[in-house]
Amino acid sequence: MTTSRAAHRARPARRALRTIAALATTVALAAGCSSGGTEPSAGSGGPRQGGDITFLIDSLGDTWIPNNSAISSFQGHIWGHLTDKLVYVDENGEASPWIAESWESNDTATEFTLHLRQGVTFSDGIPLDAEAVVTNLDIWSKGDPDRGINPIGLFPKNYDRAEAVDPTTVKVHFSAPTLGFIPTLGYHGSILISPATIALPADEQADLTNDIGSGPFVVESWKEGDHVTLRKRADYDWGPEALGHTGAAHLDSITYKLVAEQSLRVASVQSGQADVAYNPSPQELESLKAAGFVTAVPRYLGFVNGYTINTAVAPFDDIRVRQALQHGIDRDEILSTVYTSDWLPAESLIQSNVPGVADHSGTFAFDAAEAGRLLDEAGWVKGAGGVRTKDGTPLQLTLYPNPYLATSKAVDELVAQQLTKLGFQVNIQAFDVVTYGERVEIGSGAVPAYEITRSFIDAGTVAGILTSADNGEDWFNLGESDQKLNELRDTVAGAASEDARAPALDELQGYVLEQGYFVPLTQIVQRIYVQSPRLHDVTYNGIAYANYYTAWVE
Repeated sequence: MTTSRAAHRARPARRALRTIAALATTVALAAGCSSGGTEPSAGSGGPRQGGDITFLIDSLGDTWIPNNSAISSFQGHIWGHLTDKLVYVDENGEASPWIAESWESNDTATEFTLHLRQGVTFSDGIPLDAEAVVTNLDIWSKGDPDRGINPIGLFPKNYDRAEAVDPTTVKVHFSAPTLGFIPTLGYHGSILISPATIALPADEQADLTNDIGSGPFVVESWKEGDHVTLRKRADYDWGPEALGHTGAAHLDSITYKLVAEQSLRVASVQSGQADVAYNPSPQELESLKAAGFVTAVPRYLGFVNGYTINTAVAPFDDIRVRQALQHGIDRDEILSTVYTSDWLPAESLIQSNVPGVADHSGTFAFDAAEAGRLLDEAGWVKGAGGVRTKDGTPLQLTLYPNPYLATSKAVDELVAQQLTKLGFQVNIQAFDVVTYGERVEIGSGAVPAYEITRSFIDAGTVAGILTSADNGEDWFNLGESDQKLNELRDTVAGAASEDARAPALDELQGYVLEQGYFVPLTQIVQRIYVQSPRLHDVTYNGIAYANYYTAWVE
């Protein structure tokens, strides 16, 4: 029997929400004593049923409209428990059945047939059938601009239509080959929402209690800027096969509590006042592990951390300056200074765990002498104070640390030191999440280098965002001016088989890097976790979100 949302909201939470004042007390206690313990044995008869956990997070975003918030690094945690996806994608990019039990496509990858699991329902009782899937596919693809609802950013732009063949069969049509369609159904934006929710006005969708999914948890309570508490859905019985569990979750509840201060989040886990702290400092991880706490630094599928270069802004309209920027950054120093051995050097503009990636690290290897030679050749001469100038203009670069990445400011400060030695005059402007979104935009004339930490599931979607075609994001402010990039983009996006796509994807990566359009830094670990040793069997999907569906507590 489906339990109504109202009934779930009426139940009291088993763990009272802790206030910021109580958590502040925790810091004082943690400062005066050592915390720790060892990993408890999991061999005590299997997962324990029941229990509640508290997850401390540094933001809960500014909207709960599903389409507009599903890919957020913050709200994505909650959506991953309230909703299901058609397929499950693991950290190696492999897609496996979930709500879609099986699928097939035609030879040109323009038509796909999805076969759905029977008996799945949203928590409002509406069947998750073929009609519901069509409704979701349409809103992911097109959004609804008149209602202020965005399309999902990396959903294939050549989506034509979908049709319900029968209650458990959906046929999806594309106007061109779309090899990455199935993996993209496991993207964190592709969350299945009740048609009743999708029909609501945007302001009503912004109320999280109105947002209904088919996932293993439902909303018990939420308060803007404070917390979200999720309660187990007792009748859930359709988890992804890859996780080895399909029934209801083991935990009773998950509370996501907003705590902005990084040290406070970590100290609260150390003292037992919370179970998980999100985004601790990488430098803390070794000591936390030594003290018996569990840490996780899953890599997601997507781009490495790096800078997209605005080729329309001088002096970065000169390929030699862009290449000098690539060669002027010592990535080994970044890894050894800001990070730990869990972080890996970039090999391309794409993470090395993405299927189809190739190693092009030689293209942008650190070489201060080569960087200096390129700047000399471009006419930038070192003057008083070591700053290079050309025609009386100093060689300047402004970096904007990405607030979605906890380590971004520290990395930018180190990059600034390295580039200053080469003769750059580097400025750093740091903003919070809201201000950053308002003032720092890809392609803006004021932003010569935009730091990217973008996830994606399938490499076929990469091509569509690099230029302006089909409302692409035009990362390098090229429009359609680079004919070779356009040709490679179209070949990658239009390939009907992996064999046809692989050489073009390799060439695309090499070309972007050779042109200095992208400056890789390190492979990205955007989501960092420290957790209590009492918590077991947490999983991390291809987008590196911690999922507590299979988790349990001592």
